[in-house]
This record gives sequence, C-alpha cells and structure tokens, in this order.
Amino acid sequence: MASVHESLYFNPMMTNGVVHANVFGIKDWVTPYKIAVLVLLNEMGRTGEGAVSLMERRRLNQLLLPLLQGPDITLSKLYKLIEESCPQLANSVQIRIKLMAEGELKDMEQFFDDLSDSFSGTEPEVHKTSVVGLFLRHMILAYSKLSFSQVFKLYTALQQYFQNGEKKSVEDADMELTSREEGERKMEKEELDVSIREEEVSCSGPLSQKQAEFFLSQQASLLKNDETKALTPASLQKELNNLLKFNPDFAEAHYLSYLNNLRVQDVFSSTHSLLHYFDRLILTGAESKSNGEEGYGRSLRYAALNLAALHCRFGHYQQAELALQEAIRIAQESNDHVCLQHCLSWLYVLGQKRSDSYVLLEHSVKKAVHFGLPYLASLGIQSLVQQRAFAGKTANKLMDALKDSDLLHWKHSLSELIDTSIAQKTAIWRLYGRSTMALQQAQMLLSMNSLESVNAGVQQNNTESFAVALCHLAELHAEQLWMLCDQKIQFDRAMNDGKYHLADSLVTGITALNSIEGVYRKAIVLQAQNQMSEAHKLLQKLLIHCQKIRNTEMVISVLLSVAELYWRSSSPTIALPVLLQALALSKEYRLQYLASETVLNLAFAQLILGIPEQALSLLHMAIEPILADGAVLDKGRAMFLVAKCQVASAASYDPLKKAEALEAAIENLNEAKNYFAKVDCKEQIRDVVYFQARLYHTLGKTQERNRCAMLFRQLHQELPSHGVPLINHL
Repeated sequence: MASVHESLYFNPMMTNGVVHANVFGIKDWVTPYKIAVLVLLNEMGRTGEGAVSLMERRRLNQLLLPLLQGPDITLSKLYKLIEESCPQLANSVQIRIKLMAEGELKDMEQFFDDLSDSFSGTEPEVHKTSVVGLFLRHMILAYSKLSFSQVFKLYTALQQYFQNGEKKSVEDADMELTSREEGERKMEKEELDVSIREEEVSCSGPLSQKQAEFFLSQQASLLKNDETKALTPASLQKELNNLLKFNPDFAEAHYLSYLNNLRVQDVFSSTHSLLHYFDRLILTGAESKSNGEEGYGRSLRYAALNLAALHCRFGHYQQAELALQEAIRIAQESNDHVCLQHCLSWLYVLGQKRSDSYVLLEHSVKKAVHFGLPYLASLGIQSLVQQRAFAGKTANKLMDALKDSDLLHWKHSLSELIDTSIAQKTAIWRLYGRSTMALQQAQMLLSMNSLESVNAGVQQNNTESFAVALCHLAELHAEQLWMLCDQKIQFDRAMNDGKYHLADSLVTGITALNSIEGVYRKAIVLQAQNQMSEAHKLLQKLLIHCQKIRNTEMVISVLLSVAELYWRSSSPTIALPVLLQALALSKEYRLQYLASETVLNLAFAQLILGIPEQALSLLHMAIEPILADGAVLDKGRAMFLVAKCQVASAASYDPLKKAEALEAAIENLNEAKNYFAKVDCKEQIRDVVYFQARLYHTLGKTQERNRCAMLFRQLHQELPSHGVPLINHL
C-alpha cells in the first residue's frame, strides 16, 4: 500500500495545481520571431471571412495563444504550425516575411507603422484590451523605444532568421526524400521531432517576462502531471541555466531546477537549488512585499521545512529531523499555525514506525480541520485509514472514513487526493481479499485519469496513484490468469479420471474467469455425458460467436469438437467437411499443432469409414509434430490411433504377416499406456488394456490376455462405461 504523504512537499510555485511564476526585471522586446507572429496577425486581419473556413479560423485562434506566450521557435517550425491550421494563410505569411527580409529597412519600418491601423475605426480589427491587442501594443511600444542602431540590428537579425528558416526548410525536404528512399521514414521522423522539440525552447538571448512565465508554468505542470512530455533533465537544466545567466536572482527558476534535479535523484544539486530559491526569494523582497515584515521569517521556516522533506525523500532521516526541528522553532516564534501543521504531518512521516504514532496523527487531523487546511486533513485521514487497515479494523469503518475524506476532496476540488483515495480503496479491498471490488476501484481511477485532462492537454497519468492502480491491476490479472490455469488443469484431470460431475462443477469457475473457455468446457462435459443435442447447440452458438470476434484458435477447437460429436453419433461422413474446414484454417494461420490434431481426427474418421490404409498414411504425416511438441495425453491418443489402424489394416494380411502387425500394434499400445499413466488418465488406460486383451486373445497369449482382462475389470468397476463402444475411442 503506497504512502499517502509522498505529495506533501510544500511547493510555493503551485496552488491547487496552478503554477505561479514571476520574473523580476525582464521586459518585453521585439525579436524576429515576434515580427513573424505580427505578420501572421496582420494577415489574419486582412483576410476576409469567406477566404478562410470556419474550421481553419478556429484552429488559428487555438494556435495563437501558445505562439504569443511560448518561447521563440524557428521560422520553419512556425510555417509548419500555420500550414497545419490554414495552408493558404501560411503561404501569405511566407511571402510577406520574404519580401520584408529581402527588401530594405524601410519595409520593416512601414510594417510597424501600419500595425497601429488595427485599432482605428469604429469597428477595429483588434480590441486594445484583448490578448492580441495587448501583444500588438507591447510590440509597437517596444519598437518605438529602439534607437536607430538597435532597429538596424533587429532588421539584420530578421534577415538571418529568414535565411536560417529557408535553409532549414531545404534540409527538411532533403531529409524526407532520403528517408523515403531508404525506407526509414519512421526513425527519421522521430529524430526530427526530438530536435524540434528541444529547439522550441532554445534561445540565444534571454526570454521575455511572459515567455519565461509560460515556460516555467508549462514545465512545472508537466513535471507534476506527465513527466514524459516535459523536456529531458539535461535539456531542461540547460534552459534554466540560460535563464539564470541573464537573471541570477530569478527565484522560481531555482525552484524548477530543484524539481528537475529530484527527477534524477541528485541530492547535492537539488539541495543547492532549493537553498538558492529561498535565498533569492529573500533577496528580491518578494515575500516581504506580500507579507510585510513577516516575509523574511516565512521564507526561513519554509526553507527549513522543504529541506526536511528533501532529506526525508532521500532517506536522510537524521538530517530531516534536524531541519524539521529548526522549522518548528521558527514557526513557533512566528506563531505560524499553517507551517506548524505541515511540520506535524512530517513528524508523523518520520516517526510512523513508533507504536504511538497514531496519537500524533489524530492530533494532526483535528488541528488541520480547525485551521481550515483540507489538504492536510485529508492526508491525515487517509494515513489513519492505512494504519488501521494494517491493524485489522473492519472494512466498512475504513470505507466510512474514506467517504468523509472524499467529501473534502470534492468540496475543495482536490483532484490529486481524489486519485489517492481511490488508490487507497483499491489497496484496502485487495488487503481484505475482495479482488472484484479492488478491480472496480482500479478501473475507476484509470478511467478518471483518461478523461480528466490538465493544462496543455496533458493527462494525469504518471502520478503515484496511477502507478499504484496499474500495479494492482497487473497483480489482479496475473492472479486471474493463474486461477484460470488452475481451474483448467483441475478440469482436465477430472475428465481424464472420468469424473464428469466434478468437471461440470469446475465449469462455473472457468466461466467466471473466461466466458468463452467456460462454454467450450461445458460442451465437452455434455458430450462426454452423451448429451449430444445439448452439446451441439452450445458448440454452434460458440462457433458463431468466435467467428464474429475472430478467435481463430477457439474456432478450430470448436470445429474439432463438432466433428467428434458427429462421429460419436455414427455420422463420420458429416464430420469430414468440418475437419477439412478446421485443417484449412490451421494451415492458413500456421497453427501447426492444431493442424496435426486435425489430421489425427481425419485419420480416425477414415478408420471408421473402413479405409485404415489411408488413415495410416495420414498418421505418418501428423505424428512427428505431436510426438515432438504435443501434450502427453495427445501423444498417448496418437499412439493408440496408430495401433487401431495397424490392427484394422492387418485384417486382409496372411496369418504370419498379420501376427507381426498385431505384435507391432501391442508395442504401440504399451507406449500409449505409458503416456496415459503419466497423466493418470484411467479411462484411456481402460480402453488400451481392453484392446490389448483382445489382441493377446487373437495371438493365443492366454497369460497376457488374462492380466490385461483383470486390469480392465478393475478399471471398469471404478469407471463405468457411458454407452460408447470402447473400440471406437480415439
């Protein structure tokens, strides 16, 4: 059962899943990328409503926000994004940028002069207070503040930006052509996607305030909810170092660096980044601005608390306890009850192995409720439930406690703890042996996570709760698989022993785990009990269902059972087309073993039809795979059938040759009997010794005949016949 305190780290960048970041001293400025975005906005305003479809307009509007907030990207990537939304507009943007970059400086000047027209008129194209309007105003203002030398440098950068984009487009076209010729398009595309993804955030200069905020917010959210979609640890650290190079006092960048180092379990770097975060928080005065004189002390106590959490995560419990004591001391001096409640929760985590830890936990829950801290209160309740589950408390009381916890989650929209609660219920039901309820809870958690998306279209599918649910499901499925195998083994043993009533009772358990397998086994039991009509109805329904769902292996098995039903009902001619259909399917899907089994059944059908020579030639084709790879029971049946065919073929031989054939048949029967004895198949052994007794009588070997007859009598009394001629058994 997973610990519910893994998510207790105090994260000053997050409030209810929303990441807050503030970059001090970084202003907006014009870059070549932003000029390209301005060209896109200008073209969207100039394009009439009829020229762009409603769906394309909607896709463009959805594209704008990440373009405005995100970091600078290459021109080729920008073209690609616009083309995916509206190919016609992408062509217009490309032409406008080309004319501006290959023209003169006055073209860029004229472009910025014309931007102001977007706000003019009684019905302007853009409202000043809209997202796009604010972006346009910021760019116009930033451009107007540039000196002539700065404008020239900007134009030079625009030309270089355009040339790099053109060069990249040519390289991409060549790469695509090469990959098509070599037949490795998939691998090349994956490599290209990775390079583009890292290139999106790569920037030679500092990010603007909004870009930095967006970048930190996005990456922190990805680390929390779907780490696989975040930048790799090395790439993310490179970008953070770039941010800190231009602004070393950027506190939130240090905190994201701390989270990034936790991913790779780097205790030194994570500690270094965490301490830098709180140092910068104090130096910038961010805390004192929002909390007055109390801000300085608040940073210190939460620094100590986070340091304690960090040491606890890496298993440094002694250092964690020292840092926690420091946090408690500062919090008591400042009378900070919220910080003290966090400290109390971590005291429980550090001392939960003590026998009196539940007292501390109960006190923590009461205090959290008193001070209106639902997150801590819920974590405390779930920890109490976990502790009492191990103590053997009844499940209904534990579920009632979790229900109270769920009320807090839904009331305060604590989605992360909703997942934790469901994972906790899954673990409790498994602990108490209720696998069905555990399966239901695990499936519910996975369904919730697949439906509830978070920021940037990210799915919350890498949380601890999700991982716990997947682990439980894996174990439950493994248990069911083992249970199904066990039930099938018991069923086969019961059938081999002729205990059909016992086999019938096992069908219910098999059906509960695999409905198709259960119906098939039920038909086998009915067939063994000579209830041919009922068995035939079941097999026909099962055959139609398996053909519909394309379960080829079961289709072949059902066809073999139907064929057996026909020849047991003295209709071997009807069985032949069914067997040929099964053989065709087996060869089509290369199911060698089922094909060999089908050939055995065909040989038996030919034996019944009175053509044992052809049956024997068929057996020579099929018996090798059976003896090499078949089950022990199937090997015995194959050798038994060979003996039957040898005896039937010897009917027209002269006496000397016939005696030799019967002796060979007896040897094969001995081999078949040894196979049947290995799996304790008494019914088949009874048939073999009966056949041997008949052969010994024909050869005049009285002593051997009497021995086989006595063994047959013992088995026949133990296993009464069901009306099927013994000589006809396969």
